[in-house]
Amino acid sequence: MKEFSSSKSVIVPEGVFIIGTYDENGVPNAMNAAWGQQSDYGEITLFLAKHKTTENIKKTKAFTVAMATKDTVVISDYFGVETGNHVNKIEKAGVHVHKSTHVNAPIIEEYPVTLECELKSWDDETGILVGKIVSSQVDEKVLTDGRVDLDKMQPIMFDISTSTYRVIGPIVGKAFHDGLVLKK
Repeated sequence: MKEFSSSKSVIVPEGVFIIGTYDENGVPNAMNAAWGQQSDYGEITLFLAKHKTTENIKKTKAFTVAMATKDTVVISDYFGVETGNHVNKIEKAGVHVHKSTHVNAPIIEEYPVTLECELKSWDDETGILVGKIVSSQVDEKVLTDGRVDLDKMQPIMFDISTSTYRVIGPIVGKAFHDGLVLKK
């Protein structure tokens, strides 16, 4: 092995999450965030600096999280390179939005999987945002036998090493199964 020194640690995968919120006037906004994870069954944790999005969440106590895909790369990247403080990103991107029936946040229809979340906690100092997932919206075109099919969905990840987006690849093993051969 060779020692590698870089200011950008390579930790993969980094999901590409699109966070949807409403501001105090009911105007929808979207933000691209790469640092997040499922932190429990029915819970998502995101690591965010202060943004218009975090201010919106503090006010509304709700947000949505859509999973970016190969088909949504351009709009997903746009939601990360533009600020909602100066531009209506939803309008400029030309996406279609409707209000969640479960939380006070927008669902962006171009994304096939969206989590509807209530604010569980927000820490101004650390930027740790925890959301309780109260419902999920899934486009039937990415389902197989009632489950989200990642081959159909083609979710993307952020590759910090090259500042690129990559499609998550094929199945290479079965969780909670393949390692059992070493347990014997």
